[in-house]
Amino acid sequence: MKKNSWLKYSKKDIKELNKVCDGYKDFLSNNKTERECVNTIVNLVEENGFKNLDDLVNSNTRIKCGDKVYVNNMNKAVALFVIGKDIIKDGMNILGAHIDSPRIDLKANPMYEDEGFAYFDTHYYGGIKKYQWVTLPLAIHGVVVKKDLEKIDINIGEEDNDPVFGITDLLPHLAQDQMEKKAIKVIEGEKLDILIGSKPLDDKKEAVKKNILNILKEKYNITEEDFLSAELEVVPAGKARDFGLDKSMVMGYGQDDRVCAYTSLISFLDCPSTDKTISCILVDKEEIGSVGATGMHSKFYENAISEICLLLGYDSSVSTSRVLSNSKMLSSDVNAAYDPLYAEVMEKKNSSFFGKGMAFCKFTGARGKSGSNDANAEYIAKLRKILDEDNVSYQFAELGKVDIGGGGTIAYILANHNVEVIDSGVAVLSMHAPWEITSKADIYEAYKGYITFLTKC
Repeated sequence: MKKNSWLKYSKKDIKELNKVCDGYKDFLSNNKTERECVNTIVNLVEENGFKNLDDLVNSNTRIKCGDKVYVNNMNKAVALFVIGKDIIKDGMNILGAHIDSPRIDLKANPMYEDEGFAYFDTHYYGGIKKYQWVTLPLAIHGVVVKKDLEKIDINIGEEDNDPVFGITDLLPHLAQDQMEKKAIKVIEGEKLDILIGSKPLDDKKEAVKKNILNILKEKYNITEEDFLSAELEVVPAGKARDFGLDKSMVMGYGQDDRVCAYTSLISFLDCPSTDKTISCILVDKEEIGSVGATGMHSKFYENAISEICLLLGYDSSVSTSRVLSNSKMLSSDVNAAYDPLYAEVMEKKNSSFFGKGMAFCKFTGARGKSGSNDANAEYIAKLRKILDEDNVSYQFAELGKVDIGGGGTIAYILANHNVEVIDSGVAVLSMHAPWEITSKADIYEAYKGYITFLTKC
């Protein structure tokens, strides 16, 4: 078994590790939705000299070796490219991760009043344990678009003087029947409604709801009808924090999969120039099957590659399918960390451990590898060689016992285009909970490993 990564670090390594992890905590704290992530990423890459592909296409501006290009797909997904000197049909090195996370969304008609309380009606997004979301301080993030197309950004619950919101629960004294239910039924989906107010405007009907609508109108110029064209997400309120007396871990919301998205992004920006074109895809909707216009099943990435080939001056012989079939990818998604308190669901020899480095999963899927991408031995051997040469700590793991665990990532979607791809990422404790935990050492090793992949694979 490999040694814990902390044992190999010099003072210089620790300084660099803390720099990466401090940046990561800031990213987690300030980017709790996919829109917020894309806005931050676009601002960052533009500062680093990236040009918008739409602008280049519209002006028919040719691109060349060394140029940096980005694609913003509906403010919910982004793709980055740095053009290498090798012909692009010989393939790219691609990093891919997702920037959506499990959460609670407001319904299209969310607001109602019941016995002096005002609520938002909700629909949860992704795989959550619903009982974990009650009695927590929650924040509301998102966007409201009015009929005149004015866009109003919403972020309530993160500042010290902001109110927070929450989902109530039954007191233990009256919860005998509740506590006899199966965990999946303890809190049901239609009970995940957000309490938002209790003060009436007057002594008339629905006076609490009226008061909330007055506040929204006064502060944000939002009417009840405007919720129809809104995307509002309910997430845990509060910042990412150091975890543990030794400050060796990070606790924060949305680490699945923003821990991989951030390390992919920063390693991509820090990567030295390479002969190959390199790319980084950060997409939406993975938690619900990578569907829709902003998920990995969308054609936006293929379209971007096609347009880049045209702007490079290549003729139709350089097809998108040829580029992808010659490419290699790390599909960066999290793995379930071995938890001694729940050892019965893990197979220890094939589990990921805190401090042991970036975690590779040869195949995802479930049970008999259903829905799996199964990486080939030659590709894995190449990765082992270059990571060992650069002293990057890594481990191989599955997601729990064969007949218990399993899961999916975006890997199989790129594999369908004949891309050589394997899942890699960071081990997480309490995955899909409102607050997840990662190891700083694993975050740092993932950052280093992604640079090695981009430059040497």
